Amino acid sequence: MKVAVHKGPRTVLKNATIVNEGDISCADIAIRGDRIEHIASSITTDTTDQIIDVEKCWVMPGMIDDQVHFREPGLTHKGSIATESTAAVAGGITSYMEMPNVKPSTTTIQALREKHAIAKQHSAANYSFYLGATPDNLDEIKAVDPSWVCGVKVFMGASTGDLLVEHPDALDAIFRECPTLIATHCENGAVIQKNEQTLRVGDTPFTINDHPKIRDHEACYQSSSYAVSLAKKHNSKLHVLHLTTAKEMALFEPSPIEQKRITAEACVHHLWFNEDDYARLGNLIKCNPAIKSETDRLALIQALHDDRIDIIATDHAPHTWQEKQQAYETAPAGLPLVQHALPSLIDQVQRGTMSLTQVVQKVAHNPAIRYGIKERGFIREGYFADLVVIAPECPSPVSHANARYHAQWTPFVDHTFSSRIKATFVNGHCVYTDQKSDNFRNLSATERNFANQVNGQIHFQSELAQPLQFAP
Repeated sequence: MKVAVHKGPRTVLKNATIVNEGDISCADIAIRGDRIEHIASSITTDTTDQIIDVEKCWVMPGMIDDQVHFREPGLTHKGSIATESTAAVAGGITSYMEMPNVKPSTTTIQALREKHAIAKQHSAANYSFYLGATPDNLDEIKAVDPSWVCGVKVFMGASTGDLLVEHPDALDAIFRECPTLIATHCENGAVIQKNEQTLRVGDTPFTINDHPKIRDHEACYQSSSYAVSLAKKHNSKLHVLHLTTAKEMALFEPSPIEQKRITAEACVHHLWFNEDDYARLGNLIKCNPAIKSETDRLALIQALHDDRIDIIATDHAPHTWQEKQQAYETAPAGLPLVQHALPSLIDQVQRGTMSLTQVVQKVAHNPAIRYGIKERGFIREGYFADLVVIAPECPSPVSHANARYHAQWTPFVDHTFSSRIKATFVNGHCVYTDQKSDNFRNLSATERNFANQVNGQIHFQSELAQPLQFAP
């Protein structure tokens, strides 16, 4: 069925291998304005159309990343909405949801509005922002508009400043009153402190090898099980972020996401690295929750197959190279991931760890379903044209020099991914092209200029990206 959305010229992707809704098929895709106008085995074109031949490439809905830290305002020496969103579209991410632990923390509706104003001018990808929960901002939480705010973020232990919420009464009130989805960071601070006391030997400093022992399975399980119990008590919409342990998997139902009030997420680095990688990468892969054993990594992958884990995200959290070179106890936790997340998952497909349609389900379809994102996350006529074009047999070597993050380093250094992101479309506009992609030479002057700005990692002004809208 044709959907007439906009007047004006079309962009037609010819000979696409479309990966969408559990199926892989060959077809053409016509884009007009910001929408997918038509999908058919062959679309007749005319001289006014921009024609892009994507033969031998996969075309998928862009990744919707439900957990990033873009560091603006207040921490822009680490990254900004402009720099990190340009890295995101270079990695095939077309929408993101950004976390509240910036400076000052995003704990008021006014602070959310200020972030939206920044993103409207500088974001290369579609955007939304979490409101951060504190022990005393329940009135702000209750005032959240669920059609505009992706969720409320609750740090249930192991955080700093005013975003730490541990008191049972405060947590109970949040889970009872919150009008939107609750996303939780689950580590138990008391267990972490006890582990530190147990492991401490005199004045000997901890090293990175102690990290998964300090932030261990029990610290995660005690907190995540508590969050699940609160959600069941109040019938809350709960999404537990960045799970890392085999033990936690039993907390989540192996069923389709449409049937759930409580959902779970895994992040690309926990699916890729294990504790053996600390010897090679050190603080570069220090993150919270910690990367743990190979047994845990494999349990996360099995939980993806079982539909206990519903969404794959990044938890992109950049710090400067200098900050990461400090001693373990001083170095901050977090790593930059948005540029390399989707290529890492395609490598998992090439290794037989997961299927291509499963990747699309976990990074695009399920985030759209879970958050109720309107008209995104699928390749459907009438939906926004948020698309990524991937060359599956085009190796892409990774170095710190070709990392697009403001911090200019990557934990995937010296790895060569089996695939390459060839182009990313946000709202029908090609906002990124691989510089080796001759088949994108037919882009309009406006799109080529925009894509070149992204390719050059230039701070630019744009209103091509849009705020995400959520169904009630």
